[in-house]
Amino acid sequence: MLTTPAFADGHSVTVGVSWSDFQEERWKTDEAAMLAALEAEGAKYLSADAQSSATKQLADVESLITQGVDALIILAQDGSAIGPALDAAEAAGIPVIGYDRLIADPRAFYLTFDNVEVGRMQAREVFKAKPSGNYVMIKGSPTDPNSDFLRGGQQEIIAGAIKAGDITIVGETYTDGWQPANAQRNMEQILTQTNNEVDAVIVSNDGMAGGVVAALAAQGMDGIPVSGQDGDHAALNRVALGTQTVSVWKDSRDLGINAGRIAVALANGTSMDEIEGQRPFKSGDVTVNSLLLAPQPITQENLNIVVDAKWIPKDVLCQGVSGLAVCE
Repeated sequence: MLTTPAFADGHSVTVGVSWSDFQEERWKTDEAAMLAALEAEGAKYLSADAQSSATKQLADVESLITQGVDALIILAQDGSAIGPALDAAEAAGIPVIGYDRLIADPRAFYLTFDNVEVGRMQAREVFKAKPSGNYVMIKGSPTDPNSDFLRGGQQEIIAGAIKAGDITIVGETYTDGWQPANAQRNMEQILTQTNNEVDAVIVSNDGMAGGVVAALAAQGMDGIPVSGQDGDHAALNRVALGTQTVSVWKDSRDLGINAGRIAVALANGTSMDEIEGQRPFKSGDVTVNSLLLAPQPITQENLNIVVDAKWIPKDVLCQGVSGLAVCE
């Protein structure tokens, strides 16, 4: 699949990475794994932080192209606004990987976890804990296609109970920028609107789950089922404490490693169709080449998985926790 990262003129591959932002704990983990993979391939790394601005991200990509990168990895702030960056990359003959978030354009290889399955896992664990009652759905950014992929997976699990009248969705909202503060504010508003008559909250990531748990705790409601994803350390501690039901762990080290390797392969002329494990991914009328990695739900019952994988130190996981086997 991979070739030696050097061109006929002797220069080594340089991979440019455009990050949408660094607000989430996990991006630093992704970056470290990506750097390790590129170093192993003899490739160089350049990066830029768009600071949650789709406009700045376009300028960042132009700058990376000007600096002479041979492949681009883009974590899109707004997948629908990134088109001009793909045009510029295509004009310069530079392959693009849409990292973690879909860029619905066949010019961008889509590398992510199976986000529909993440949504299923989130809803499955919340539903197991609370199979009836008033549910709230806290979705991600309206500009990120992952938000709807997750929501679709969640719906698959709870649709039957909604139809049967066992579950009522009393609040549902997108969360601008996936920001925890926005999620907390949205949850506070829903609690006010429902007079705190909420029994479970399906939240689409861990950062937002932190905001939701804070809103619940302020009303003395911490401990009701809440979901998340990413395996953030704070979230895994909440799982251990019992204030969050599940964090769907996506070992972003695997994602970063694959991104580095695939970027080098594409830079050296490997076609998207030749990437090992790739398969077509259809979104609307657009089909892209993709590689979807498998997620893992983490609950109190299997917290040992993230400890054994050295994802989180035991003392960090178990801070303030008592009576849990993994923390003994």
